[in-house]
Amino acid sequence: MSDYQYFNLDITGGVATVTMNLPPLNVMDNPMMAEFNTLLDGLVADDNLSAIVIAAEGKAFSAGVDVSDHTEDKVGDMIERFHGIFRRLAATDAITIAAVQGAALGGGCELACFCDVVLASDRAKFGQPEVHVGVFPPVAAAILPWRVGLGKAIELVSLGGTISATEAHRIGLVNQLFPADEFNDKVAAYIDSIRGLSRPVVRMAKQATMVGMRAETLKRLEEAEKIYLDELMQLHDAHEGIAAFMEKRSPEWSHA
Repeated sequence: MSDYQYFNLDITGGVATVTMNLPPLNVMDNPMMAEFNTLLDGLVADDNLSAIVIAAEGKAFSAGVDVSDHTEDKVGDMIERFHGIFRRLAATDAITIAAVQGAALGGGCELACFCDVVLASDRAKFGQPEVHVGVFPPVAAAILPWRVGLGKAIELVSLGGTISATEAHRIGLVNQLFPADEFNDKVAAYIDSIRGLSRPVVRMAKQATMVGMRAETLKRLEEAEKIYLDELMQLHDAHEGIAAFMEKRSPEWSHA
């Protein structure tokens, strides 16, 4: 195990399991994301890993990034740290696996869907509700069209939809769907099956499968990030949506 403040880390048999440990909702703030990046630096550099599993304690996988870190004075640092997580995940040849036991919303959904494989409890749900607070999810905008197709991606990203784990499995966002009462055992069995394979072969197979896709993913993320910081953050509605959420009131949009 590890001495991280926000995470538990276990490395056994070539599989690293990173467990978010800020229950009940595992909301990510800047300090937690900074620690996540530091943790991932070590894992990305480890050529002996077949897989990196991202899991969570509590009732939710993650309810996303702390809304207070989206304010004008913090958003630049937030984007740098949050997107740093995905740039690191994109750099590893280990298979990345999200073990989603509960709600994966906002940045939590982005974290799950960016992983190569998503294992989900049938009680989980997935959603990108950011537009309801005046922003949009750049990582989801970059990756979801590949995972679920353009139409469903636009519906989730632009309309703020939330879907059940069953629906997420149907559209290809979830690879394996397990009954909630069997989830931990099924995930453990899935991970054990990876441990039975040759580590370098697994890594090379992923590397070959991802030819050209890493660079394209990072390019798409960079362009979505630019729209977010250079255009969205100039809108009154973006700041109004965040302020309204924090003040627990309905937003007053300028462009409704």
